[in-house]
Amino acid sequence: MDLLYEVLWRSAFSAENACLLVGTLDVVLDSSARVAPYRILHQTQDSQVYWAVACGSSRKEITKHWEWLENNLLQTLSIFDNEEDITTFVKGKIHGIIAEENKNQQPQSEEDPGKFKEAELKMRKQFGMPEVEKLVNYYSCSYWKGRVPRQGWLYLTVNHLCFYSFLLGKEVTLVIQWVDVTQLEKNATLLFPECIKVSTRDSELYFSMFLNINETFKLMEQLANIAMRQLLDNESFLQDKSLPKPRKPLKNISALKRDLDARAKNECYRATFRLPKDECLDGHTDCTLWTPFNKMHIPGQMFVSNNYICFASKAEEACHLIIPLREVTIVEKADSSSVLPSPLSISTKSKMTFFFANLRDRDFLVQRISDFLQRTPSKKPCGINICIFQEVPELPSSSPLAVSPPSALNNRPVNFCAGEVPTASQGLLKLFRRNSEELLGPKGAKEKMKEESWNIHFFEYGRGMCMYRTAKTRELVQKGIPENLRGELWLLFSGAWNEMVTHPGYYGDLVEKSMGKYNLATEEIERDLHRSMPEHPAFQNELGIAALRRVLTAYAFRNPTIGYCQAMNIVTSVLLLYCNEEEAFWLLVALCERMLPDYYNTRVVGALVDQGIFEELTREYLPQLSEKMQELGVISTISLSWFLTLFLSVMPFESAVVIVDCFFYEGIKFILQVSLAILDANMEKLLQCCDEGEAMTILGRYLDNVVNRQSVSPPIPHLHALLTSGDDPPLEIDIFDLIKTSYEKFSNLKADDIEQMRFKQRLKVIQSLEDTAKKSVVRAVSSDIGFSIEELEELYVVFKAKYLMSCYWGNNRAAAARRDQSLPYLEQYRIDMEQFKELFISLTPWSCGAHTPVLAGRLFRLLDENRDSLINFKEFVTGMSGMYHGDLTDKLKILYKLHLPPGE
Repeated sequence: MDLLYEVLWRSAFSAENACLLVGTLDVVLDSSARVAPYRILHQTQDSQVYWAVACGSSRKEITKHWEWLENNLLQTLSIFDNEEDITTFVKGKIHGIIAEENKNQQPQSEEDPGKFKEAELKMRKQFGMPEVEKLVNYYSCSYWKGRVPRQGWLYLTVNHLCFYSFLLGKEVTLVIQWVDVTQLEKNATLLFPECIKVSTRDSELYFSMFLNINETFKLMEQLANIAMRQLLDNESFLQDKSLPKPRKPLKNISALKRDLDARAKNECYRATFRLPKDECLDGHTDCTLWTPFNKMHIPGQMFVSNNYICFASKAEEACHLIIPLREVTIVEKADSSSVLPSPLSISTKSKMTFFFANLRDRDFLVQRISDFLQRTPSKKPCGINICIFQEVPELPSSSPLAVSPPSALNNRPVNFCAGEVPTASQGLLKLFRRNSEELLGPKGAKEKMKEESWNIHFFEYGRGMCMYRTAKTRELVQKGIPENLRGELWLLFSGAWNEMVTHPGYYGDLVEKSMGKYNLATEEIERDLHRSMPEHPAFQNELGIAALRRVLTAYAFRNPTIGYCQAMNIVTSVLLLYCNEEEAFWLLVALCERMLPDYYNTRVVGALVDQGIFEELTREYLPQLSEKMQELGVISTISLSWFLTLFLSVMPFESAVVIVDCFFYEGIKFILQVSLAILDANMEKLLQCCDEGEAMTILGRYLDNVVNRQSVSPPIPHLHALLTSGDDPPLEIDIFDLIKTSYEKFSNLKADDIEQMRFKQRLKVIQSLEDTAKKSVVRAVSSDIGFSIEELEELYVVFKAKYLMSCYWGNNRAAAARRDQSLPYLEQYRIDMEQFKELFISLTPWSCGAHTPVLAGRLFRLLDENRDSLINFKEFVTGMSGMYHGDLTDKLKILYKLHLPPGE
């Protein structure tokens, strides 16, 4: 479009963002400002009034503004039906942009919490929220009502998303509970440029024109997922959310926003370095690390928390480092130079020294590390209830060991109380090696070469927790970890070693406390003990079975929320082959609570979430196959069996254990990429399938024939999923070729992206489970209730919302504490008398006059048959049904019972 430079430019358009205009917006609405020589105005054809949109002191400046408008905004003109909507939108948008810009441009050092408090008070007044509902943050934006945007303010509270707009006499008010959100998307279309879409079961809402849309979307996603955690378990309601307070108040940012940001950083920090779930990041800073293996200074970031110093290079996989403070002996500053400014050296007990440099605030950093060191207790392995450690031989001074590796403790004796079956203090595989011939043949030589490669790696990169973890480490893992080192490296890579050495005696105490105790979990464990690895000699006798029983029972007592879930027995039995009981227990903790969160519970939520990710990745990487797999319904079947057991139940043991090697190093990322590689290898056959059974036959046969020709252990009979029927012998697939292919084709998967996808999928999965629960409850009560199915579903939503409100705003979260998720769905949500009174007043036809609360209290006592001061949904709708659908006689009977004296 040719532009004519005039003193006044007139155009009809919609303003979508403030990116290039904010520098002149104050002048636009400032009546005392001098008139700029160049302006952009909005005026409709039949009006004598115009609105100033932007101004500039030079032709170059105003041209820059116009080009931005032309490139980003003019194409949306078609969405407006009339000029009045255009004018309303432009005026509201300009006011909103200026308000937001003024808020953001105030000096950062200025402490002015008043505006945030004012916004919080306004939020409570406009939306009728109680004082206990806290505002997290608020943003200027537009809500698209039909094809017309309404400029207003978006308020994000702990439990709700709220929007308010009042413009030219038109008011818009929205209140959405986070627990009702089914999907959050950030996208851009011609109709809704750069917008956030919020989906519930009943509607789709579009918000746009954020000055910082990424921050807003991230916060919305975080709040929605906290709500999903509340539906999944009680911990999110009950946990203490207090986090370290900043030294100075942060302007216009609520304490909750700060805490949520800190929580997100902590979760990312713990996931990156596989640290215990209570570790809190204190801070991080840019620096360089001297890496002796390649004699370079690698740029990256140092992270400091109460128990660890960690380093991550900026170049992915160049180097990761974890230094437990329990191992640190010396922290000292070295002399600065132009080549090496602000150096810092950290020495460990094993005589390893790490050199950091280019630290911006070295003195403060050293002080923080010193403070943490003074609070770090000495955690030395000592005698525990379940076993007695023998003294570990002193390592030579030249050894690069950062901590004593688990392998050094593998021969310690174990003594159990009288009456208990003794078990070995080392991996069961060493005790039940049936044939040692392989150790002397070509395979044994190959295994020795692998061990030697790792020994060289330990010498160059260190051994134990303080090992430099690089791309070279990953390459060695991909080639298969030697059997003698497998347990040690699993513990290190998973982070389980950290938790074990800092909790001496914990496992022994659990075993002692759980002995002789029986509950549903122990019954299920006992039933599955002999089904774990029945083909392996280690579990064909009481020694292996007893070890498996103790580990599973101890974990069930540690984490009653999970207790025991099928597939845990298969994974744990493999852990016991390479680790002693205590080590296997802590590996199981790492697996269930950090690496595969929410996998091992009654609803296998975590596995369903990753199944959704797998489907999404299939659409992205294998689009030809994706539609076919959806049609056959195969994804859900294969992902649960593959992910829950880490391929141990569907692949020969010798091959699957190599998958486990890579999993403990890479996490779920590797399971997803190898799953994609398996589908890719079978694409042609799968595309020709006619039904699910045929597809499962193809995949089952493929996995049955994934072999590990390098294994030194005798082949363990594999319970083939399917039998061949006269076909040609299937082609064998080398496990290392499969792993290599998975890295070549799908290694661009990023751990951060997978975590982001987990957020998205968790909304879908938990809401789907909630819908299933609602249908189950409605079916359970519909037979003898007068309400229709649709009415019961609506009543269930109201009843559940009332329960959740008591969790949000109740005293000390008492309602959340009383929810027992082991009960059937019908019994999980229960309300007390005060909650029932509120529902009674809002729903019943008898709600009028001062007698209503009295009637509500009497009806509650009538419905509360077990006298626990709580009623479930069935009891609730039974009472409602009598009032709404009973005949006159039934209603009179209810009224009569309500007026009986207590105890009659």
